[in-house]
Amino acid sequence: MTAVLTARRRFFAEEIQAVAGLKSAALVDALATVPREAFLPHGPWVVQGDISGARPTPDADPRHVYHNYSVAIDPERQLFNGAPALVAGAIDKLGVTPGMRVLHVGAGLGYYSAILAHIAGPSGRVVAIEVDKELAAQAQANTGSIPWLEVRSGDATAAFDESFDAMLISTGVTHPQPAWLDALAAGGQMILPLTAVIPAMGPVGKGVMVLVTRRAGEDFAARALTFVAIYSGLGLRDDALNEQLGRALMRTPFPRLTGLRRDAHPPESACWLHGADFCLSS
Repeated sequence: MTAVLTARRRFFAEEIQAVAGLKSAALVDALATVPREAFLPHGPWVVQGDISGARPTPDADPRHVYHNYSVAIDPERQLFNGAPALVAGAIDKLGVTPGMRVLHVGAGLGYYSAILAHIAGPSGRVVAIEVDKELAAQAQANTGSIPWLEVRSGDATAAFDESFDAMLISTGVTHPQPAWLDALAAGGQMILPLTAVIPAMGPVGKGVMVLVTRRAGEDFAARALTFVAIYSGLGLRDDALNEQLGRALMRTPFPRLTGLRRDAHPPESACWLHGADFCLSS
């Protein structure tokens, strides 16, 4: 089975490379190396693709998790380990390389945190944060063999005493937290899903994935990457911004963002999403 799984993981990694257009050879190697089944509940699993609805795998053979679909962590809560092409595509755009300091918010059971740690290597550092205490504890156990990966339990809103070269936010938010912007190093990049939710959608929101780059000081570039539907973050959403974001998405579903401002200013025509301490402009 070991040889079969090794071959299956390599095929999976190359398939995700082709589907997502991955440029990072280190990311492809991480997908081929990190065992996805070790970061999931015991099978059989509930899986979900882009078109098909949720369905169970026929058995607990770990080969079933090596496809480009989401795998349920807790199907009753609609909580899934994200689709590899989407998440790997985001990691690829962050340009993670050995030695980088990386923040991962919404770690779940730690699979993509381990992928990031595999790329950053022992000379790097990954801080993974998960708000669900039980999931955080399991993620800590799952990643215990990676000393440069630290898993914390919390909502990731408190100030950090360190800076990061890359940030991956793996949960739906209404805005970037000030602590994230403060901790983003010059030249660093952050990817976050900005999503709006309505009661009928349950915990899943829809919106756009945004790439924020800190050029220098308080100068931030921003651009929309792709549409996204993702589980909503706890403690990371603002009701007023949720309504404003919903209206903004209705007006312009895929905005041509150019920058993120942190200075105080009244709403202007260029403001696509205007908050109290940030503004995404087009």
